[in-house]
Amino acid sequence: MTESQLEALLYTGRASDSHKRMPDFPLCHQELKRKGMTKILLWQEYQQEAGENAYGYSQFCNLYGEWIKQQKRSMRQHHVAGEKLFLDFCGPTIPVINPDTGEVRQAHIFVATLGASNYTYVEACENQRQESWLMAHVRAFEFFGGVPQLLIPDNLKAAVSRADRYEPVLNENYRKLARHYNTAVIPARPRKPKDKPKVENAVQVVERWILMRLRHEVFHTLAALNLAISELLQDLNERPFRRLPGCRKSLYEQLDKPALKALPPYRYEYVDIRRAKVGPDYHVLYSKHAYSVPHALVGSHIDIEAGARLIRLYHRGTLVAQHPRAQQQGGFTTQAEHMPESHRRQRWSPERLLSWGESIGSATRAVVAWHLHHRAHPEQAYRTCLGLLSLSREYGDARLENACQQALLLERPWRQVILNLLTNHRDRLKDEAPDESPVEHSNVRGAWYYH
Repeated sequence: MTESQLEALLYTGRASDSHKRMPDFPLCHQELKRKGMTKILLWQEYQQEAGENAYGYSQFCNLYGEWIKQQKRSMRQHHVAGEKLFLDFCGPTIPVINPDTGEVRQAHIFVATLGASNYTYVEACENQRQESWLMAHVRAFEFFGGVPQLLIPDNLKAAVSRADRYEPVLNENYRKLARHYNTAVIPARPRKPKDKPKVENAVQVVERWILMRLRHEVFHTLAALNLAISELLQDLNERPFRRLPGCRKSLYEQLDKPALKALPPYRYEYVDIRRAKVGPDYHVLYSKHAYSVPHALVGSHIDIEAGARLIRLYHRGTLVAQHPRAQQQGGFTTQAEHMPESHRRQRWSPERLLSWGESIGSATRAVVAWHLHHRAHPEQAYRTCLGLLSLSREYGDARLENACQQALLLERPWRQVILNLLTNHRDRLKDEAPDESPVEHSNVRGAWYYH
């Protein structure tokens, strides 16, 4: 409907209004998205520009209301600049093919849209699990250059642990992300698409203008897929609107960007939360690596927060230890202050373990030396050797020595094999008892090797 048609519809027979200047309602509609903007201020600016040809305030409001009715229903929602960010995953996925194995994995498409400008961020994620969901938020905030007042996600499992129309329960890590960025999360009500029409529309646009354009492409890595998405995303955000002046990017720079809250000094770091029991050696295991806690906590349950760089250990909500995250599986990270006083005075070493083994017998010493030699670092074998030598308390030195002799003859000097020999009493078979002379072969090294 043109301006003249709208005037004719509303003011038929009122010749005195024929010379009036019609307000720029698309521009007014955009300006009303600014926080604090009012119709009366827009009318005053319009009146100053149009002079005697301006409509009165009540007529201005009526005309604007009629203009709104002529627009799409989705435009009736009023979104304040910088207030809301709508987030969801697209339904369709994109295959990523491993060129070496031929394995096909489906990449999931994350979409985030600002309410006032429709400025959109898109990225491909490995899955829809919590870490992918949260880190996609982080990259979206960095793409937008700021943080909105509210996050409006759907009720997916990565965001909401219990969906409810009135009191949804957020996942703990999602709450931590919101606190870190000083924003709030208001999940859309279940089965209420009108709560998040922005992202519903954005998902449809992304599917049409990005995913469909990539349907014939073959991607071997997630990084390559995201590079292709970023190029098409730029085109999407700079595509002119049909009914309004400008594009998503121009509206973002005009409306949302100035209203977004600043990013915090430090980037959010995703943490994996686990619970573990402290072993008798005052260590807890995470990702096959042992981290120490104060020895008084032996037998207690510890909450583990594992980030990309740090491992934080909590007991009943109190931080009791913090370690750099280690990538070495089977290793130990130990702080001296966590050790009992007796352990601080005499820490384990290859020499000490070999000496203990020698006190039981030459075969036992040979088994200890075998374990120390067959690990990249001798420290990795400490727990195994301690477990082996502790068998002497239950079965006695003589039986342990016999079992070690047989394990060496079998070329299987492993603790579990030795334990099986002891529990099955095979160490007592005289005809299988080897000679008592010291066991020497190329795999056994002396204590000098570990200096």
